[in-house]
Amino acid sequence: MQKIRVGFGYDVHRFVKDRELWIGGILIPNDRGLDGHSDADVLIHAVCDALLGAADLRDIGFQFPDTDPEFKGIDSKVLLSRTMGLIRDKGYEFGNVDVTVCAERPKLNTYIPQMKGCLAGVIGVEPGDISIKATTSEKMGFVGREEGIAAYATVLIYSHTDNNL
Repeated sequence: MQKIRVGFGYDVHRFVKDRELWIGGILIPNDRGLDGHSDADVLIHAVCDALLGAADLRDIGFQFPDTDPEFKGIDSKVLLSRTMGLIRDKGYEFGNVDVTVCAERPKLNTYIPQMKGCLAGVIGVEPGDISIKATTSEKMGFVGREEGIAAYATVLIYSHTDNNL
């Protein structure tokens, strides 16, 4: 019997000066980056939360706490790789992910193919299994005021057995 599970993830980080901007594992040229304990890759963090939630493994803060110096400045691609290890250890495999990144600027559409390729390489799937969309908040809220970036992710994972329930 095949068991499928769906997870939802959300992450947000505020802009700060003197930081690089990493989104979807790609360095994006910008005058500000995102603040966080790690590299603050808002897209990857949302994906990790969605994966962990789908597998009933809590969330990114539980698995990789910002109180642990091991994770200070860590590349979020490492967190995604470790997350995939956790869900695979529990008997699940990646199905697909659908991500929406909300940012007024920088404009992200031209970077989406690179992001998809990067994530696919880390997860070990085809880029077609990863959907990334970029939108704005139409100048409303913290995203609209360009104070930060938010990302939402929905994932599907599956298992061919019921052993991990």
